[in-house]
Amino acid sequence: MVDILQLQTPCYVLEETLLRRNLATILSVKEQASVDIILAFKAFSLWRAFPIVREYIGYSTASSAFEALLAKNEMKSLAHTYSPAYTEQDFPTILACSSHITFNSLSQFARFYPQVKSYERAIGCGIRINPEYSTVETDLYNPCAPGSRLGITSNLLGDTLPDGVDGFHFHCLCESDSYALEQALMHVEAKFGKFLPQLKWLNMGGGHLITRSDYDTKHLIAVLKAFNAKYPNLRLILEPGSAFAWQTGYLQASVVDIVENHGIQTAILDISFTCHMPDCLEMPYKPTVRNASEPIEGKPTYRLGGNSCLSGDFMGDWSFDAPLKVGDPIIFEDMIHYTIVKTSMFNGIKHPDIVLHKTNGEAELLRSFEYEDYKHRMG
Repeated sequence: MVDILQLQTPCYVLEETLLRRNLATILSVKEQASVDIILAFKAFSLWRAFPIVREYIGYSTASSAFEALLAKNEMKSLAHTYSPAYTEQDFPTILACSSHITFNSLSQFARFYPQVKSYERAIGCGIRINPEYSTVETDLYNPCAPGSRLGITSNLLGDTLPDGVDGFHFHCLCESDSYALEQALMHVEAKFGKFLPQLKWLNMGGGHLITRSDYDTKHLIAVLKAFNAKYPNLRLILEPGSAFAWQTGYLQASVVDIVENHGIQTAILDISFTCHMPDCLEMPYKPTVRNASEPIEGKPTYRLGGNSCLSGDFMGDWSFDAPLKVGDPIIFEDMIHYTIVKTSMFNGIKHPDIVLHKTNGEAELLRSFEYEDYKHRMG
């Protein structure tokens, strides 16, 4: 065991008490609404914590062969799997590790459904629909932005479903509330309502931030119950990711140097925004730093800089109660969901092989990345 006060930095710290708090909330919603809520690995795949998760929630969603293997091997259950595109190489693994498989296009469904149909056990098949509605304002995170590659729009689906489709999957939220889901369901009904009585399940995707302090869980439960009463044939599924690990831990760094340029003081840390907190630069958003605030005139104020050579590897500015010095801890709050997986293999997507093309024309495989590489990066 490691003394929490003697941690070597940088380190991510997951708080079990806070994780259990979130899990209890999610389980309560699941039971009261009589729906399935499953864990999305793309936001939280710290598999050494899965024994805790399984005490509350027993199923997960996967977006790749590696994530599907993680579901079977570490969550100890078959995955609800969706990927924008499956390959012949990976699909046998998807079959072996999935209870449900959702296809992003009709062409992918036509290509792979024969393998599903002839498989040794039953697997539920679905297609991802695009309701062409989202409250997400940042296009990087908006699955329904115009021209999106994700999901089938109603004009492409026609009037009949292909044989073998028994479910729909849609995803159009990101850290959203229950009122955004309510609106999304209205758009799903408007675009695809004629198909809903024919289906067995409806997966409402992720983005349901159920564990945020101001989330109206009572309204969510009412929305889900009302929709289920309207379509009693449907098993409703939600697959949030952030909600599981929301505000359950932090990234702890240390000040290693302080530099000044034209009056701007930068505290250089032993972490990197681009390497360890990529969402801060992608989104972008400014994380919360413990015991710091937005700039206040007269207080010691610093830009926080990463230790990579990327010029833009910094965020700023924060004010502190006292001047910073080398060795001081800097704690970035809420850095467990998404942040950890984005520093390893996001979505469990395999890294490319590394090949040396020799002058004699031969090719030498220098490195190939497999499931075990993904698993060990996540735990």
